[in-house]
Amino acid sequence: MKNKYQRLLSNTAILGIGTFSSKLLVFVMVRFYTACLSPDEYGIADIITQTANLLIPLLSLGIAEAVFRFALDRDEDPARVFTTGLFTVLGGGAVFLFVIPLFNAFDFFHGYGVLIWAYTFFSCLHTVAIQFMRARGRMKQFAGYGILSTAVTIILNLIFLLGFDMGITGYVLSVIVSDALVTALLFFTESLWKFVKPASLQKAHIGRMLRFAIPLIPTTVFWWATNAADRYMVLGMIGEAANGQYALAYKIPTLLILFSGIFIEAWQFSAVRERGNEDHSEFFEKVFDSFQALMFIAGCGLTAFAKIAVYVMADDVSYYPAWQYIPVLSVATIFSSLVTFMGSVYLVEKKSVLSFITSMIGAVINLVLNFLLIPTALGPNGAAIATFASYFIVFIIRAINGQKYIRFRMHPVKLAVNTTIAGVQAFCMVAETPGGIFVQIGALALIFAINARPIIAGVLQVLRRRAR
Repeated sequence: MKNKYQRLLSNTAILGIGTFSSKLLVFVMVRFYTACLSPDEYGIADIITQTANLLIPLLSLGIAEAVFRFALDRDEDPARVFTTGLFTVLGGGAVFLFVIPLFNAFDFFHGYGVLIWAYTFFSCLHTVAIQFMRARGRMKQFAGYGILSTAVTIILNLIFLLGFDMGITGYVLSVIVSDALVTALLFFTESLWKFVKPASLQKAHIGRMLRFAIPLIPTTVFWWATNAADRYMVLGMIGEAANGQYALAYKIPTLLILFSGIFIEAWQFSAVRERGNEDHSEFFEKVFDSFQALMFIAGCGLTAFAKIAVYVMADDVSYYPAWQYIPVLSVATIFSSLVTFMGSVYLVEKKSVLSFITSMIGAVINLVLNFLLIPTALGPNGAAIATFASYFIVFIIRAINGQKYIRFRMHPVKLAVNTTIAGVQAFCMVAETPGGIFVQIGALALIFAINARPIIAGVLQVLRRRAR
């Protein structure tokens, strides 16, 4: 029988194969997007999808997170959990039909209202279905459908952008159709229709799920503000071309989100399942130590290769200035991942209100700093600095507050040293200081030397247990 470390590693590997394969295809397609869309069009397309992502928790009342968390509890009726999630999304979709005309008030949204609604609605349906599968422990299927969804999106991108030259509409429509098709396939191949039982619904149960889910609505909105509001502000304060460059720069550090997201999906499952065991705190400590080590190594690696990454991903030379925003965004993304890890404490203990409060603090800090820094000579890098500051402060808050619920060592001295190295490396890269290449090599060597030990120790521990 697998121990908890082996199970976590196994689930991470399964999700890694599926998610990495699908995300790798997306990154390959970025060059295609920049060839088919100008920086202005790419910026508007990004704003449309970010707006839809803002509306997703509002339409669904945050129910997907509740579906995942409640379906993990062994004493819950799976049909009741899934039916509650499904009916919540259907009701929200019907209400949001009345929001479509409001988008015409904005010039850059004019004519895209139906697309934004469809993107939001079908994304919600897909998320509820896929999170229910994940909670049931069907990791291989969860990963497989991720690859399928991405493949369908890419095929539709080729058809809509290259074949029919549909521009922004084709870019967004490909995601909508993919979500709709894959969700329909899920219902039949995974027999999800068997879990749709309106008669199983209970008012008290719906209330419990919504009490967990509703605080996550502003939580998600606040995280959206932290992640995406800078795009709107760069667009308004500097212009569409700068926003297109900044949007591309944001794509590069999402490699960190990709790797951390793969792990977090497996980790949340294990963290909840292991709740109540005597060594739960030790489990958190060892996993966090290895996780932060990997994030700092990967983040510093992205900073060092920022210029090369933009050269590879962008087809149009007008995108090349985007490299200068990547170093700060890479450090910001490291702390975004650490914040998400600390959020697993709140998930395990069902403390969604604390997720709401801490994310609100982060969003406020981000917005204030965006207003102060973007109009300065820093430009889009001001937005990147604001993003880093907000994630860093929220991490500190969650690290301190989370100890009230699950006490585990976080190695603060090593965290401080890692942060200092990553910050100095980012500054030298952006400022293009003399001897910059030696600074980058030195930073990578030092960050690896400091963080290699917990990674190696974790791998050896799993291998020793497997050999017994």
